[in-house]
Amino acid sequence: MSRLKVLLVLAAIAVLAAGFYWWWRHQTLYPSSDDAYLQAHIFTVTPQVSGTISEIDLVNNQHVTAGDVLLRIDDTDLRLAVDQARAQLTIAQQNADSAGQNVAAAQAQVEAAQSGLTEATTELTRNEQLLATGVVTNAVVDQLRAAQQQATAQLSAARANLAGAQSQAGSGAMLTAGVEVAQAALGQAQVQLDHATITAPASGWVANLSLRPNQAVMAGLPLFSVVEDELWWIDANFKETDLDRVRPGQKATVSIDMYPGVKLTGEVESIGAGSGATFSLLPPQNATGNWVKVTQRFPVRIRLTEETADPALQLRVGASVTVTIDTTEAAR
Repeated sequence: MSRLKVLLVLAAIAVLAAGFYWWWRHQTLYPSSDDAYLQAHIFTVTPQVSGTISEIDLVNNQHVTAGDVLLRIDDTDLRLAVDQARAQLTIAQQNADSAGQNVAAAQAQVEAAQSGLTEATTELTRNEQLLATGVVTNAVVDQLRAAQQQATAQLSAARANLAGAQSQAGSGAMLTAGVEVAQAALGQAQVQLDHATITAPASGWVANLSLRPNQAVMAGLPLFSVVEDELWWIDANFKETDLDRVRPGQKATVSIDMYPGVKLTGEVESIGAGSGATFSLLPPQNATGNWVKVTQRFPVRIRLTEETADPALQLRVGASVTVTIDTTEAAR
C-alpha cells in the first residue's frame, strides 16, 4: 500500500472519529427523545341528574368557552319539586308564626286576667271595710266576693291556655328546626334544578360526542369530553442514561410530527419519580432467574411556553412530538 493511501485511510478514520465524538458530545449536551406525546387537561362532562335531553346544539370538535351552555335536561319534574319545597317552607314558616302569635295572645290573656283579679280583690277588700261601718250591705259584698272568685277562675283558665300554647310551640326550637329542614329541602331542590343545565367547565374543544335530543341520560354516567385549550405540556420518555444532566427549568425544543417544520419552545417542569414500567399494570419482576437488564425510561414533563400562532395549526392531544433539551446551562 502506498504512503498516499495510508494517509487517506488515516484521514478518513480521523474524520469518522471526529464525527462520532461530535455526535456523542451533542447527544450528551442535547438529549433527545421521540417517545413523547402532547397532553392537555381533558374534562369529562357528567350529568348530576337523570332525565332526557331537551336541548343540545353541539357537534364534535366544536370550540366552546368556559360557561357556555352545552346541553339542557328536561327540568319539568325538577321545577315541580322546587315549587313543592317552596310551599312546604311557607307552611313551616306560617306554623312557626302562628305558634308564636298564639303564645303571645295567651300571655296577653293571662296578664288581663291577673289585672282583673287584682282589681276584684281590691274592690272586695274596700267594700268589706265599708261593711263594718254600715255603708254597704252584705249583698254588695257577696256580689264582689263572687266576682273575685270568677276572676280567679279566669286567671287559672288563661294560665292553662298559655301552657297549652307554649307546649304546642315547643319553646320555639321544634318549629324553628322545621323551618330549617324546609329551607334545606328547597335549597337541594334548587341545586338539582340548576344541574339540569350543563355548562362548559373550561374553554376548549368538544370531543367524543354522540348525543341527540330526547336521548335519556343517567346521573353519574359520562357523556362526552372537553379538551382544554389553555395549558399544554408534553410527556416525554427519556432513557435513564440521558437524564444525568436534565434539570427542571431547562429549555427544550419541540417538533410536532403532525406539522413538519414547526418548532415550539418549552421548559422542563419535572422528572418522574419512577419509571414507566414501575407504574404499569403488570410491573416487571426482576428477581427472577431469567433476568435481562433493560434500559428504563422515565417520564419528563415539559410545559410549552410557546404555541403556534397559526390557528390552522391547532394543537391536538396525543400528537407525537420530538423533544430536545438544552442542558448546556447545567454545564455552565
